[in-house]
Amino acid sequence: MSVGVIMLCHTALGRAAEVARFWAEGGSPVVVHVDARVSEKAVGEFRATLSDLPQISFSRRFPCEWGTFGLVAATLEAATDMLARHGNVSHVYLASGSCLPLRPHRELTDYLQAHPRTDFIESVTTEDVPWIVDGLAQERFTLRFPFAWRTQRRLFDGYVRLQRRLGVKRRIPAGIEPHMGSQWWCLTRRTLSSILEDPRRAEYDRYFRRVWIPDESYFQTLARLYSTRLESRSLTLSKFDVTGKPHTFYDDHLQLLRRSDCFVARKIWPQAEILYRTFLAPQAEGQPRTEPQPGKIDRLFARAVERRRHGRPGLYMQSRFPARDRENGKTCAPYSVFQGFSDLFEDFPSWLTKSSGSRAHGHLFAPTGVEFAGGDPVFEGALPSVAALRDYNPRAFLTNLLWNTRGERQSFQTSPRDLQALNEFIATDANAQVSVISGAWAIPLYLSDAAFASVRAEAARLQQIETLHLALLRSAEVKARVRIWTLADFLESPMEHLQAIVDEIAPRAPRSISEVPRMVDLSGFPQFLQNLKNQGMQPTLVGDFPMVLGDAPRGPARGRPYLVR
Repeated sequence: MSVGVIMLCHTALGRAAEVARFWAEGGSPVVVHVDARVSEKAVGEFRATLSDLPQISFSRRFPCEWGTFGLVAATLEAATDMLARHGNVSHVYLASGSCLPLRPHRELTDYLQAHPRTDFIESVTTEDVPWIVDGLAQERFTLRFPFAWRTQRRLFDGYVRLQRRLGVKRRIPAGIEPHMGSQWWCLTRRTLSSILEDPRRAEYDRYFRRVWIPDESYFQTLARLYSTRLESRSLTLSKFDVTGKPHTFYDDHLQLLRRSDCFVARKIWPQAEILYRTFLAPQAEGQPRTEPQPGKIDRLFARAVERRRHGRPGLYMQSRFPARDRENGKTCAPYSVFQGFSDLFEDFPSWLTKSSGSRAHGHLFAPTGVEFAGGDPVFEGALPSVAALRDYNPRAFLTNLLWNTRGERQSFQTSPRDLQALNEFIATDANAQVSVISGAWAIPLYLSDAAFASVRAEAARLQQIETLHLALLRSAEVKARVRIWTLADFLESPMEHLQAIVDEIAPRAPRSISEVPRMVDLSGFPQFLQNLKNQGMQPTLVGDFPMVLGDAPRGPARGRPYLVR
């Protein structure tokens, strides 16, 4: 017995010639079809390259526009030539010019000899097809498709809409049930002859001529009529991406292709020198002959498809910019946001860096500019500290900062005085850890020398902003890890709260706080709050602040009783 090979070629004819020579020198007759759209000069050079091999012949040429009947017509013509010229062929293997044999020719013939009556062709009913991407399933068999999808797209889409509007529904020839599958098959001589010589073939050809992508349904449907043993799988390894296009294999896929144990792979990059040199070279006999197992690499392709569809968590890029709430994670890594801490403690970011090991920034969204850790004007990834550039797209600024520093925990300070554009984004980000000391915005007002009337107005404004923010942080849509204390509650046991924060930032390396942050002097702060109340501004977010602080920790004597002016 022998296996005949049909090759459908349209590009990279030099590589196709190398593969055709491999098949012919292995003992297989080869019938080559070259797309009618290829120039006569290129075809002449192609034929001349293989003229020393009499077992290679060329069939009548058809234009092979993707999705049209031309591919089926070319295959039928080449199959007719193959069976007429070579009476000893027991199986016919359909391949493309971009296919590459992965195993010695002898292993394929031995495998088919062990399965003399088996047809290897993927053949699945339309209801069970899982791979159609944004395409037509049942409608490809019930509507007419006289126009090419790629080159006549407007006519194609318009004609489909018209048929739907008119309720067009073609009659499927009696006795057949449409099936779909990979174009690349290996059929027995008996099955292929039955398809070619079927008395109703003219009817079938006429019907499939107006089916969309008939090369994936013509043989897959008709083989069901005649095959005595059909295995719904292809011996050719071909993988498809999320858009339905075939994956291209490159030189760095060498070990991956070897692991598959498949006989043929499609499609191969024409410049993959290592792949062609490796697999087309004579290979030693006696190697273990295993069943083709494309499933061995399915997991890798599934991960690739998942990466293509969803991208990496927290990575925003022009080629895959997500729709709102459909991104693969808002950010790429956990981070911490502290509101009110830099108001209560002196140089809190430096203390946090020493205590937790994280990169602690100042106010990233301060109105005057970005306060990067260390005071740098430009941060990693060329992020500038200029407020106008940051405010052009605050979301991209934050996500880029986290992406550029992935692997290192980031934290930053915020305040009601800062830009509020990202409040909702952070609150609904599962990577965010938000800690708020409400009412701490009053401390800088207490330490300022501004007129009390302006202080009172600013206090009212900041409290209103923080009230809205706290309502957002307490809503049901929040995904961030949120801690909220009033200033009064926090001051009851500040070290306990700070230790919990540090432990959450660095959970794998729990540490006890050895150095406490320096707190501003709040000795006159209760009177300042009472003065606000006396002037009609109720600082409710500060909490139930006592008039006497008692044993609350104190820093240097910077504070003083606030005088009403």
